[in-house]
Amino acid sequence: MDTAYAWFAEQHPVYQALLATLFTWGVTALGAALVFFFKKMNQKILDAMLGFAAGVMIAASFWSLLAPSIEMSRETSSLPEWAPALIGFLAGGLFLALLDKLLPHLHPGLSMKEAEGPKTSLRRSVLLVLAITLHNIPEGLAIGVAFGAVAYGLPSATLGAAIALAIGIGLQNFPEGTAVSVPLRREGMSRRKSFFYGQLSGIVEPIAGVAGAMLVLSMQSILPYALAFAAGAMIFVVVEELIPESQLAKNTDLATLATLAGFAVMMTLDVALG
Repeated sequence: MDTAYAWFAEQHPVYQALLATLFTWGVTALGAALVFFFKKMNQKILDAMLGFAAGVMIAASFWSLLAPSIEMSRETSSLPEWAPALIGFLAGGLFLALLDKLLPHLHPGLSMKEAEGPKTSLRRSVLLVLAITLHNIPEGLAIGVAFGAVAYGLPSATLGAAIALAIGIGLQNFPEGTAVSVPLRREGMSRRKSFFYGQLSGIVEPIAGVAGAMLVLSMQSILPYALAFAAGAMIFVVVEELIPESQLAKNTDLATLATLAGFAVMMTLDVALG
């Protein structure tokens, strides 16, 4: 284990970000692979998984992104320490809100009449993948920015914290793959096609991860803004998508307790590894 960590620590930050986001994509594929075993998923289990994912993302947004952003602002910015975090956070949320309006998509559990974004003739399967892809963008970006930040040797950006973030996002990616593949199988699509579409939603994470790492490595001054930007985008996804979806079937208490559990797991990971 120590040898693997030492080898990983010696790699270039962009390569680290790529490996980490390939891991999170792989966990998405594992979740999608449940379609080979189940045609239907117990709704209570799915709601709990979505609630858990929401909790992980909320905790990651603060401990892995916003808190380091504020610390870095103290060390590198002439502005008040809260300013870069505030600007980046709001910009990230507004960016996702804009994508939400411009990209046609359909959240799992909803009918085609409830598809969001521009009117389109795209099939339901494609719209479901686009919905998950939409919120995988900030997840990949967050991981890339976190690993890129480590290169500057700032006390608030550690390799352990970046790895904790990748593990946490990987954990919450599992239900995302399931949330796409199982409903498609239930609607009559073959297992192979359902799996393909389920894992496809995670492919954007390595792309966003590499882009995020390259961006902060080229411009250190944007680092606090970039971390907060990823946090704002992730919080938008949690409030606009994950929490509402986890509550659709009225399993309110279960989903809420799972959100608390996800928050606790991610908080523990970040403090223990960071």
